[in-house]
Amino acid sequence: MAAGILAGGVGASTSNLSFHLKELEHAGLVRSRREGRSIIDSAVYPTLSALIAFLTRDCCQGRPEVCAPAMAALDACCTRTETARA
Repeated sequence: MAAGILAGGVGASTSNLSFHLKELEHAGLVRSRREGRSIIDSAVYPTLSALIAFLTRDCCQGRPEVCAPAMAALDACCTRTETARA
């Protein structure tokens, strides 16, 4: 998605959003590509999934009964997304 469109959707300035997208790209969470005059940003779902899984496990403090539903939902979500993109 182009930064200008995304910025309008979240109520941020394009320059502010571009700064944060660049930081997310450096972290490996977002990928940028050029299409004509636009730079298109997209999420790197496997990396985002791994980050969310880590944060969920860390937050749950090793209590699987707390983490299991969230982890199952995350696995189902990301598996469908990656399958759809393949």
